[in-house]
Amino acid sequence: MKLKYFLLGALILFLFILPIFSGKYILYMTIHILLLSVFALGFNLLLGYTGLLSFGQAGFFAIGAYACAKILLVTPSLLLGTIVGVISGGVAALLLGYLCVRHTRIYFSMLTLSFGMMIYSLAWKWREVTGGDDGLVGIPRAPFKIPGILSINMNPMENYYYYVLVISLLSIYVLYRIVHSPFGLTLKGIRDSENRVAYAGISVRNYRLLSFTIAGLYAGLAGSFLPPLENTVTPPIAHWTHSAEPVMVTLLGGIHTFSGPMVGSIIFYIIKDIIVRYTQFWLVWFGAIIVFLVLLFRGGVVIFLTERIWPLFKR
Repeated sequence: MKLKYFLLGALILFLFILPIFSGKYILYMTIHILLLSVFALGFNLLLGYTGLLSFGQAGFFAIGAYACAKILLVTPSLLLGTIVGVISGGVAALLLGYLCVRHTRIYFSMLTLSFGMMIYSLAWKWREVTGGDDGLVGIPRAPFKIPGILSINMNPMENYYYYVLVISLLSIYVLYRIVHSPFGLTLKGIRDSENRVAYAGISVRNYRLLSFTIAGLYAGLAGSFLPPLENTVTPPIAHWTHSAEPVMVTLLGGIHTFSGPMVGSIIFYIIKDIIVRYTQFWLVWFGAIIVFLVLLFRGGVVIFLTERIWPLFKR
């Protein structure tokens, strides 16, 4: 246990001192890893803890991104843009989740896929709001403002990196507390046997809706990180193929582990970054490697390390 906290502290310290010895590209990649980690952690609350497979999380990601972008184009406040992006993703998940959680298994997955593609179509067609196929461009990386207290310029990549890092760490800690609370224990019970939980007098549908809403909040948060980083938002971020990324990294890292999605996100971007340097057909090689890793590490990389490698190391 002490070694676990030591390694965690060392990792956090490394992330905070990373800008001292790395360039902008490394920081850019790390921001994307943090973004995907937050996105996948919210998704894993659904899949790993509640037992619901959603293929529409990219829709809530896009809603958070577009909401943040619209705020930044009107009001130069990064914090306000992030808050509006999170709330927008959560409200959309609450409204659509009310319809989705009435069903389970493949029916739930197909409903979320349908709603996700509906959001994708809106992003293409609602040109007055989303800019259509051109998207929203020229989005400023607004300063971090707390009225009357401080204002920090976010144009330097290092400053924005710290902004994303701090908020990501806070959100990860909050989700950690959620999954290790009685609420999280109830979600695990629903995953393992919803009938037993229902017989205990607990509303399974309400807990699923809460889980779906929290996952939407985290998707909205991840989406709100994107516009200030890229200075643009386009409809493809709402496509179902983008929803496949949290599914992939969660399977790679480990479904029933809290750290699995984060480990999977790191492996995902490292492999992708290496492959694209050597071939234009990187998707073929990338897909083959991911499939190989998922088949090799049954249960995920984290489970493999903790249950097989770590006991050997202790001996």
